[in-house]
Amino acid sequence: MYAAAHAEALRAADIDASTVIELGLAGRSDPDVFAAAVARDQAILTENVADFARISAERLTAGHHHPGVLIALSSRFSRRPAGMGPLVSAIHALADQQLKDRVVYLQHPQQP
Repeated sequence: MYAAAHAEALRAADIDASTVIELGLAGRSDPDVFAAAVARDQAILTENVADFARISAERLTAGHHHPGVLIALSSRFSRRPAGMGPLVSAIHALADQQLKDRVVYLQHPQQP
């Protein structure tokens, strides 16, 4: 969902990040992307609340686990370069939290 520049900025901030393009998953379905994240033990960062919240719930209902889903609402985080700082800060704010099996809405550092 995000450009390579976003992944590069996250990696520069010591956050392990990959894009679907980098992983060879461009054009694949949301369940395929979710399965790849599970296989890599990486949380998903997305704006797509409806699909990924549903996929997460279905996986948990089936008795399986996942590494977490981070929701960055477009109303809180801009995809423009100026939006990267707040996104990085919001992800770093979760560094001490367990994300396994959770859907977490990222909070913009300057918004309540």
